[in-house]
Amino acid sequence: MDHLKKLIREVPDWPKKGILFYDITTLLKDRDGLRGLIDGLAANYASVPVDVVLGVEARGFIFAPAIAYRLGAGFVPVRKPGKLPAETTRISYALEYGSDTLEIHKDAIQPGQRVLIVDDLLATGGTAAACVELVKGLGGHVVGAAFAVELLFLSGRKRLEGVDVFSLLEYAS
Repeated sequence: MDHLKKLIREVPDWPKKGILFYDITTLLKDRDGLRGLIDGLAANYASVPVDVVLGVEARGFIFAPAIAYRLGAGFVPVRKPGKLPAETTRISYALEYGSDTLEIHKDAIQPGQRVLIVDDLLATGGTAAACVELVKGLGGHVVGAAFAVELLFLSGRKRLEGVDVFSLLEYAS
């Protein structure tokens, strides 16, 4: 996967001083990079029965529908409050610098459905853990959580105990 890492732009001091931001837009615009990313994420779950792939706003929307297509599954969006038109359920969770809220349609996941959660980045794990709770609250079964990039030094996996976590690209520091 080193060839994919070479396509990611590193932006120092963004969004604030001392942060090194891994910008995946440079990977996404590369046709072979995008294909490699989608293929790599989907291949990890090719033998796992998946009913729906849940994509987290906003960058999870880039990968989740393509992975759902590859796996023969449906796609479910998880959005910021006020963006979904029908009845929703929501969860608020803590971030390292405040809090956030996510919503999902109440009828998006049926009891017993097998759900794969997909997002671009696993950092501290707060967003992914909130998605796990949303799925469980609707009676779904989380079969895994897949990420394009994982920042290992932030230990986000610890917040996803009991969930199969797969990251295509990992950064130790």
